[in-house]
Amino acid sequence: MSDRESTNGSAERRLGVFKTYKLYVGGKFPRSESGRVYEVTDSKGQWLANAPQSSRKDARDAVVAARKAFGGWSGATAYNRGQVLYRVAEMLEGRKEQFVREVAAAEGLSKSKAAAVVDAAVDRWVWYAGWTDKIGQISGGANPVAGPFFNLSTPEPTGVVAVLAPQKSSFLGLVSVIAPVIATGNTAVVIASADAPLPALSLGEVLATSDVPGGVVNILSGATAELATPLAAHQDVNAIDLTGAGAELAKELEIAAADNLKRVLRPLPAEADGSDASTDWLAAPGTHRLTAFLETKTVWHPTGALGAAGSSY
Repeated sequence: MSDRESTNGSAERRLGVFKTYKLYVGGKFPRSESGRVYEVTDSKGQWLANAPQSSRKDARDAVVAARKAFGGWSGATAYNRGQVLYRVAEMLEGRKEQFVREVAAAEGLSKSKAAAVVDAAVDRWVWYAGWTDKIGQISGGANPVAGPFFNLSTPEPTGVVAVLAPQKSSFLGLVSVIAPVIATGNTAVVIASADAPLPALSLGEVLATSDVPGGVVNILSGATAELATPLAAHQDVNAIDLTGAGAELAKELEIAAADNLKRVLRPLPAEADGSDASTDWLAAPGTHRLTAFLETKTVWHPTGALGAAGSSY
């Protein structure tokens, strides 16, 4: 007789254990400061879970955490950041079955299509992990100058980046906008897809059990416009990725971002309506997101002279 069968032969019943989704801020899992939640449904309108509805206070707390983590993360070697990103891919691979279920429910995909999306997301982490110690070679270098000087340009991270994740591609699109930001040494405050936030909130659990320092990535769920507006105007946010914003909201946020000269990554034409439905996230991503949030520091240094004849380097 099975352990789950009672003595009268009937199957033993048990209550399901529903998952409580929380925010991911500063390496911890707080509920929303406001105490609010909202219902998340699948593509057929069936209830999946209650997600925390972040407030402006949550957004400000996430910026504080991101700023605190920036010094250590940007100061780490590019090789070390690559190892950390690869560790995230390893952890995702181990939890692939969970993400397949969540992506299938969130995006209305078959199990096989959802599995392909999750595989692509894991591969994307690996791809960006490989770029961490190489991006400097294509975005910096020695400049030819007329004079006895070394002239070197090197890329440096911009700082704290607010990221509006794609609305439709709840996982592959999400990974595609987060990974390049942190690969180059920035820290991120991410607003997950409003209608499909669960894969993003589960990603926070993966990041927490990887080697990513707390505060490097902070994930909020809730109304995109409500959260993006204070982030665009925040004086300690250095850049903003508008991928998940509709055309009208993107314009408003770009105006707000101009107040402290934030770097702004505008949505691609296919993303301009905020739906990102026609964006091919499976396509090779290129390097434009890696270079979008980099500053270039140029240093001049005299070569000096050697010997009595005045020969130089």
